[in-house]
Amino acid sequence: MTTRKYHSPRRTDAAAATREAVLSSAHTLFLARGYAGVTIGEIAEAAKVAVPTVYSSVGNKPGILTALLEPALTDPAIADNLAAVEASDDPRTVIELTAEGTRLTHERHWDLVYGLFYRSPPGEPAVKAVLDRGADDYVQALTRVADRLVALDALRADVSHAEAVDILWFHLGPHAWMTLVGERAWPFDRAQTWTAHSACWALLKDYG
Repeated sequence: MTTRKYHSPRRTDAAAATREAVLSSAHTLFLARGYAGVTIGEIAEAAKVAVPTVYSSVGNKPGILTALLEPALTDPAIADNLAAVEASDDPRTVIELTAEGTRLTHERHWDLVYGLFYRSPPGEPAVKAVLDRGADDYVQALTRVADRLVALDALRADVSHAEAVDILWFHLGPHAWMTLVGERAWPFDRAQTWTAHSACWALLKDYG
């Protein structure tokens, strides 16, 4: 005789709602007080659940922070943007699409990425590992952009493939957005236009 595992949609929905309440409460508290200034007990109180429920639904504090960051790292806009980049035959469009894609990803997750991770990054190894993975994925995405520029024979003669990746990181990497938008209060539109223009000037042999 075989037994069938009981599945309750209502229970599944309740678990998902609990997880969302925990993450939402943690998000609000982390931004208001900083990561170090919030306890699991305070997250539980804000989410109106018991402390053990926080651990069972999401995990410890680093686990909660990792879960909050995950949507930024797996944003489907990244894959869509890279597909558009690799389909383009115009070098300037390749860079403009990259500027648009990096802008949209940062803008969509700005409160968390800038408000928490950039201004006062948590020091836990588990969180750092996730951030490092995000940085590695970012570089890999920009490497694919550089690959496309090489395939189009678009780079200046004095710019190698490796240097193109570095230049893209300088102009379109996270620190460009943190500096211009976060520290200098540029609107995202202006930052996108400027970074795209600057990257084109630095990389493309026929730009100007």
